[in-house]
Amino acid sequence: MSDQNHQTMPIDPNVDPYGYVGMVRHPDGSITRLQEPLVPVDTSNDHFQVITKDIVINSSKNTWARIILPRQLLHSTTTTKLPLVIYFHGGGFVVASVDTPIFQGLYASIASEIPAVVISIEYRQAPEHRLPAAYQDCLEALHWIKNKPDELLANYADFSKCFLMGTSAGGNIAYHLGIDAALIWDNLKPLEIKGLILNQPFFGGNERTQSEVKLANDKMLPPIVSDIMWELGLPEGADRDHEYSNPMVGIKSNPNLFDQVKLLGWKMLVTGCDGDPLIDRQINLVRVLKELGVQVEGSFTHGAYHGSEVIDPLKANEFSILVKEFIIQF
Repeated sequence: MSDQNHQTMPIDPNVDPYGYVGMVRHPDGSITRLQEPLVPVDTSNDHFQVITKDIVINSSKNTWARIILPRQLLHSTTTTKLPLVIYFHGGGFVVASVDTPIFQGLYASIASEIPAVVISIEYRQAPEHRLPAAYQDCLEALHWIKNKPDELLANYADFSKCFLMGTSAGGNIAYHLGIDAALIWDNLKPLEIKGLILNQPFFGGNERTQSEVKLANDKMLPPIVSDIMWELGLPEGADRDHEYSNPMVGIKSNPNLFDQVKLLGWKMLVTGCDGDPLIDRQINLVRVLKELGVQVEGSFTHGAYHGSEVIDPLKANEFSILVKEFIIQF
């Protein structure tokens, strides 16, 4: 995927949606992965403001994480620890990984602007590992952080000020994982989650929203591409009105779904933009959560597109400032 305003896509997602995500669908329904789609990489100096370290979480699943923290922290004499942001990357559950080049600038921006210690979690992809595999991997990562913290986390991260954050599919993970983590909050100590940050969260449903109809030919994430991602990511036989895809389904079936989140005093931030076909779903989620009494903020901007924060350094910086304002409340 690429900046729809400044780059010409080699593959039109509305013409060849499978090719757009780097796949070929065969007549028998099987999928072959091709080279992951190329995306222009930001080469600004932000990357040099941080240091990174990769750690294995579960070698049998090939899950791992990347720790990102401000470089100046290593030379600081302060003993004050930084908030811990546990980040889940996007990719519709089927593409991308922690080390996908376009994510590195966002990591650096978040870590240096807030400042914070960021740990980005690698989870298994669909269709080889359909949902809830990604949720399970990310929950395992929380327990790993709690039980076997790397020295960088132990020395510099404030475990009592932890935030779950994700972009696109990662925002979906932060949502579902947050609900699950609230139920076992006592077992996660010393990790103390304070809030959930859903950046352009990836949700769906069988019925098209007005924004999905209006942006049907979007060049970044048209509904036809979202449909394919859900087809490959959801459990076999499930449609887009599954609770993993459509949060309204889960809320309607369990009106008490957020009771523990409210009891713990967690806050939520949901972001989106008018150039994203998913914006109506994101706005509706904020409305429903407010009706349920959840402490939630919605921040919806104009003139951007799905994934803009991971592609455009200026948008990454604006988003990092927004996250900083959210985190300093705690």
